Amino acid sequence: MARQQTTPMNRFMNVNGWAFVSVSLVLIALFSIYPVIKSLWLSTQVGMGVVTHFGGFSNIVRLANDPLFLTALKNTFIFLIVQVPIMIMLALVLANALNNPNLKFRGILRTAIFLPCVTSLVAYSVLFKSMFSYNGLINSFLLAIHVISDPIPWLTDPFWAKVTIIIAITWRWTGYNMIFYLAALQNIDRSIYEAADLEGASARHKFFKITIPMLKPVILFTTITSTIGTLQLFDEVMNITVGGPANATITLSMYIYNLSFKFVPNFGYAATVSYVIVLIVALLSVLQFKVVGREK
Repeated sequence: MARQQTTPMNRFMNVNGWAFVSVSLVLIALFSIYPVIKSLWLSTQVGMGVVTHFGGFSNIVRLANDPLFLTALKNTFIFLIVQVPIMIMLALVLANALNNPNLKFRGILRTAIFLPCVTSLVAYSVLFKSMFSYNGLINSFLLAIHVISDPIPWLTDPFWAKVTIIIAITWRWTGYNMIFYLAALQNIDRSIYEAADLEGASARHKFFKITIPMLKPVILFTTITSTIGTLQLFDEVMNITVGGPANATITLSMYIYNLSFKFVPNFGYAATVSYVIVLIVALLSVLQFKVVGREK
């Protein structure tokens, strides 16, 4: 293959091309690449506040012996393992139901379910804290319909505090994931369902044998984004339970915040904990690609 001749015009166009992208490249390097490299270097520093020195792998060794880190890690995984599957399945069922052309008020129902995800994180967290307080709306309602005989300590019991956080996250993000499934469902050829109807397939059979397999790429996407979001869980825990009671709901992100701004500042160790989240996200994303079978 003949090599392309370099003409003055080609050189001029190359220079102009690099001139156009150079600003973007500088900004990406300044605000994306530099912070990553800086935080990686920071994770090797030990000390308090701005008085730090190189500590090698000291922060990594400290992780294994830090009971509060292990508690935060356990809590984060509990939220991840319980909440993400519930939310994904709920979003799938709602999207399938709201995709029915014969359903009345579909637009209103879709909007109502989607609205929570555009609500302010702090505003809805404060509202949930009020609703799930000992004398709040939820306990009053459950007592009124005789489901419980005594108020549930939603925010002061370790188990119920986790349940409250899971309910709050599920309420806010189910509609967000449902929108992706609705968009994907409307791209599935209706003739596939018509053929299944002719074969006498039930609604459940069509859901599990047609809908879910056809939505597999979207399910993978929403699962990965939900996993990342749950591993970075902070706002709800900070505003509803403040990590309590007795650190029963503290997460890795909140622990990083405490290390940086609440306890005596230890930015090096906080950076190390943040890289634990990066590592977990990377491992779980690869695992999810493998499970779905679309690693290529």
